[in-house]
Amino acid sequence: MHRILPRSLPSGLEPLNDLALDLRWTWNHAVDALWRQVDGELWDFTHNPWVVLQNASQAQLDQLERDEAFLERLKTAVDQRRHYLETPGMLAGHSSGDMPNGIAYFSMEFGLSEALPLYAGGLGVLAGDYLKTASDLGVPLIGVGLLYREGYFRQTIDSAGNQQEAFPSNDPTSLPIQPSVGPDGAWLELALPLPGRTLRLRVWQADVGRTRLYLLDSNHVLNGAVDRGITAKLYAGGSEMRLLQEVVLGIGGWCLVDALGLPVEVCHLNEGHAAFAVLERARRCMHRRNVTFQEAWWETRAGNVFTTHTPVPAGFDAFAPSLIRKYAQDLLNDCQLSLRDFLALGRIDPADEDEPFNMTYLALRGCAQTSAVSKLHGQVSRKLFAPLYPRWPFDEVPVRHVTNGVHVPSWDSAPADELWTQTCGKRRWLGDVGCLEASIAACDDIVLWDLAGRQRRDLVQYARDRLAMQLGLRGETPASIAMARRVLDPNVLTVGLARRFTEYKRMNLLLHDPQRLIDILADAKRPVQLIIAGKAHPADEEGKQQVRAWVEFTQRPDVQGRAVFLEDYDLALAQRLVQGVDVWLNTPRRPWEACGTSGMKTLVNGGLNVSTLDGWWAEAYDAACGWAIDGHGGNPEDADCLYRLLQDEIAPCFYERNDHGVPQRWVERMRASMSRLTPAFSSNRMLLEYVDGFYRPALRALTKRNPGELVAWSDAMSSHWHEVRLGDVDVTLDDAHWRFHAQAYLGGLNVEWVKVELYAEERDGFPRQSIPMSQGDAISGAIGGYMFKASLPATRPASDYTVRLRPWHQDAFLPAELPLVTWQR
Repeated sequence: MHRILPRSLPSGLEPLNDLALDLRWTWNHAVDALWRQVDGELWDFTHNPWVVLQNASQAQLDQLERDEAFLERLKTAVDQRRHYLETPGMLAGHSSGDMPNGIAYFSMEFGLSEALPLYAGGLGVLAGDYLKTASDLGVPLIGVGLLYREGYFRQTIDSAGNQQEAFPSNDPTSLPIQPSVGPDGAWLELALPLPGRTLRLRVWQADVGRTRLYLLDSNHVLNGAVDRGITAKLYAGGSEMRLLQEVVLGIGGWCLVDALGLPVEVCHLNEGHAAFAVLERARRCMHRRNVTFQEAWWETRAGNVFTTHTPVPAGFDAFAPSLIRKYAQDLLNDCQLSLRDFLALGRIDPADEDEPFNMTYLALRGCAQTSAVSKLHGQVSRKLFAPLYPRWPFDEVPVRHVTNGVHVPSWDSAPADELWTQTCGKRRWLGDVGCLEASIAACDDIVLWDLAGRQRRDLVQYARDRLAMQLGLRGETPASIAMARRVLDPNVLTVGLARRFTEYKRMNLLLHDPQRLIDILADAKRPVQLIIAGKAHPADEEGKQQVRAWVEFTQRPDVQGRAVFLEDYDLALAQRLVQGVDVWLNTPRRPWEACGTSGMKTLVNGGLNVSTLDGWWAEAYDAACGWAIDGHGGNPEDADCLYRLLQDEIAPCFYERNDHGVPQRWVERMRASMSRLTPAFSSNRMLLEYVDGFYRPALRALTKRNPGELVAWSDAMSSHWHEVRLGDVDVTLDDAHWRFHAQAYLGGLNVEWVKVELYAEERDGFPRQSIPMSQGDAISGAIGGYMFKASLPATRPASDYTVRLRPWHQDAFLPAELPLVTWQR
């Protein structure tokens, strides 16, 4: 591969290029010492090996060329990397025959490292963790995203406590990425037709261990100024620019997959931003196989998976029909689709010409399988998407869930990593993590308490240094900077509160009664200290007011030293916080937090969670592992609950010590949380659930589908469904069994194409039931009329059951792909 190298390295140091370009260094910290030796100041400030190589002095490089000890460490690092890359992962070459050869994971953002700032928040960090986990487990997955010249903004706080935003430009040559080379050996470029012009996209790639991330870049000299700006800024302002970004990600992304000739069988959409990929995949299949668009749609949809992260309709991207018409014309002509049929893919009501085109609805209709990101979010999503599946019970709306997880090696501290290595071995995060609980559960109390103390000490020192630096950059007095180096106490219960500042996350819940909070912080016997961080969106004035309130609170004379606000919350700061806090605080308004993975990241380090029962904590909470805020009341009630927890339960648990100086009840919680929750909420578990529950079924369906048959079946269903009805239903009690007999009139439909079922909702302790009824005799004189019957124990009232009739095909995902149903009247 042709490379853009920062400089010519002295002989023997060339392998540093390979190490710097493999983002495995973001979770394999064995090579940190190498970069610190090349240039310690640069490494500590940027944590970007590529920048270190570009900017290190030639004299230092020449010296390292003669340093035998450094060369030996370099050789060891190269050998370890080679061993990692050449050793098959747990799922590499899986012999079951239903493991996809390739999976393309589309995401608008990827949070792998501050050295590659292509993310805004949790969605991107999850995507980054997903790629890292795929590398560790040997899942044949690639990432597809956009290369932004401006990633998410950098935050500073002025002397009045106001958030200020800066948008530094990403110079691709300073990022740990390289041009992606096409089959002809040249830098890979793509051409997308847009109204009146052709959009040219350059392709970059980032190596993430065994996994590769491809990034599309519109900053091409042959593009017009507006088009060059499509990938200028993450979540660009303006509806049309946002649509163009999603066209590039979805349509351009699938063009990229095609251009690379990769054996991608499963397309995974991480949110609806990339939903146009399902259309481009079908269009290309249509031409490759010389079939209709409808046949290609049915064929490819089996291989598409969608993960939704949004719990409220306002979070879905939707575009005006006129804007869609402007950019969809070529696709409509090519696929012989009417604008009405196209817009119907992104609408609840196809007849409503004013309804916007919703990207989430397109993703739902274009993917055979959909997942939410926590159990509670699954329940919320099924209700949210129920209008797309009219008359289907909420519980049967086709949205399952895979609770998010975190890539544990990216978030553990050096002391925690050492402890886990000693107890569970070096390969603990390279396979199934189900066996780890017992090893950590056997850890000694003193060992765990020493771990907490070392991590808290390191965090306090880091917070002091960072606060002093931010005050220095702000131009504060030497006395203020000196004071910053004395804030916090390494022996005091430390609570971390760091998220995006937005209304539903209620970052200021703890400030509801400032004096009560001060009393908790200043308790003479059981003091508490706070570290706060987080950004508000530049357009979110309420979020900015919350930031200002916290900054002002930390500057109060009766608070100073007990609470600090660290500006510019990013991956680097997040890592240090989750590695050192005793308690991670999360206060979203239920059920607005789809999952919320930040609290998961503290688990491996022994930190405990206190949170409202929302997102992942709603299913993870156990009184043995942490604390719960009720979350069902308003802000005053929830704030009161939080104050009481801190004052009456959390602080006493932390400060109650045995004869060895160990808070035994606290350490018991640490042990339970680390051993039970860390494996359960790791990205290993998450990715394995996607592989077994989504990717394998997708490949099986894709392999066996007969799209022509499915199109004929679905067309017949749509054409004749108005003829379908259920007639009389008779119920008798016979020998402690209910005997049901139902009349079904199918009109022009084949009886093999439907199912008749008894349905009962969950109630009075009885589970939800769906019981198939067997076909009986034809009804005399009726066209397509049949009797259906079923017998079942009379353990619940017969009135609980209703007869329903729905389409059926063994190769279809239902009701996802055809949401028709009729019920007994």
